[in-house]
Amino acid sequence: MGHVFKLSKLILGCVALAALSACVKPGDVTRGATPQLELLTATDIASQAVTQFNVTEVRVEVPRDLKVSEANTFKPKADIVWREDPLGDRYKQVEVILQAAFERGVNTLTEGRDVVLDIQLHEFHALTQRTRYTYGGTHAIRFSLIVLDAETGAVVEPARVIQADLKAFGGGEALAAEARGETQKVRITDHLAKVVLFEMTRPRDFLPDQPAATEVAAAPTIETPPVVQ
Repeated sequence: MGHVFKLSKLILGCVALAALSACVKPGDVTRGATPQLELLTATDIASQAVTQFNVTEVRVEVPRDLKVSEANTFKPKADIVWREDPLGDRYKQVEVILQAAFERGVNTLTEGRDVVLDIQLHEFHALTQRTRYTYGGTHAIRFSLIVLDAETGAVVEPARVIQADLKAFGGGEALAAEARGETQKVRITDHLAKVVLFEMTRPRDFLPDQPAATEVAAAPTIETPPVVQ
């Protein structure tokens, strides 16, 4: 009987650890969340550019109907969880982080069509103190991006949702990162700058009725009739 009790406790413990291993609910889109992205430099990403834009403005909106939580639990049920700034207006604090990150990410995009980026936040779920100094998890960040013509306001690229998750340090790893100056804000800002640069310079084959990535450079102006098998 004692062996059964110990086995049950072991199973329950494993389930609890699995539940705490991530701090994010699954998103609909995983663009920008590729593991390789964190290893790329801004120069690496920009060198892969297919479509050129001159980003004249970045507009960030953090809707006030998003739910904020200050609960120091492992995984609060909320859209916004942010603890690294003093207690205050979390909407504004997150907006400042996003604005700085996205402006940094596109500051090298100065040639091509003049466009404005319209960005709306859906989720910014960093770690609570309790999670950060124990298991760690995931910074779950999700936003929508619309590309507008800077002069007319016409939609150049329709809204798409980008899931930009980032591995979050925990325990000793978190303390070591802080000692190096790699706070949550520093890591998230750097990550989001790379994400938006990647999104603005990647092949545009994700757009409706667009040619494949290998055809973008040629930009054919004559429609090729379908091949009859």
